[in-house]
Amino acid sequence: MSAAQTFRAVRTLTLLTLGATMLTACGTADRLANIGKAPALSAIEDPSRNPNYQPVRLPMPEAPVVDRQANSLWRAGSRAFFKDQRAARVGDILTVNIQINDRAQLQNRTQRTRNGTDSLGIPNLFGLEASTNNILPNSVDPANLISTNGTSTSNGDGQIQRQEQINLQVAALIVQVLPNGNMVVQGKQEVRVNYEVRELMLTGIIRPEDITSANTISYEKIAEARISYGGRGNVSELQQPRWGQQVLEVINPF
Repeated sequence: MSAAQTFRAVRTLTLLTLGATMLTACGTADRLANIGKAPALSAIEDPSRNPNYQPVRLPMPEAPVVDRQANSLWRAGSRAFFKDQRAARVGDILTVNIQINDRAQLQNRTQRTRNGTDSLGIPNLFGLEASTNNILPNSVDPANLISTNGTSTSNGDGQIQRQEQINLQVAALIVQVLPNGNMVVQGKQEVRVNYEVRELMLTGIIRPEDITSANTISYEKIAEARISYGGRGNVSELQQPRWGQQVLEVINPF
């Protein structure tokens, strides 16, 4: 490598390092300012005011026309005769039970072997085989012009083992009621223990009839469910590679 190429390589690496440093400067400054302090909890806020919040819009049937009958306690479209305390309106709270116990084990194995042999010759061709010495070397036998052999072997073995288990409960808030009566719920829970914050976030669509009399619902009855369980703090930071290592893993082609 010439001196010019070495200089360009060093300059490129320097620029990449400076760029990565600028991108992480704000995060580094915040971490330095919070040394010795516990991670801060997020403030309680209106989910609909989040810049990333988007109301759910799905194809819905037409809203039924309410026909009120005189001298009748029943109203068309009502789901029950007596009102209960289960969540039904925007702002109501219900409990979501999350009990995930998934286990998957897959194993695939493939083995393939193929052998092939081909032989081609022209011992007789309208008497022209006698003149092959004029075209081909004398050592060529017309009866054995072409001979091929082929062998192919393929072996494959794959195995996947996965097991996940989560047992949690979180209170979710109804943030939207869809025209067909289904409700959009969203919940967030943060717990701080010994300088480590655990976060649980949940969102999805539920049916009112799936809510139990105890005002709870199981996670498998939530459509379009999005469940996130993670954390931040000293332990979480130790489990992540340093930003320099992450940059090298991205730009290193080998």
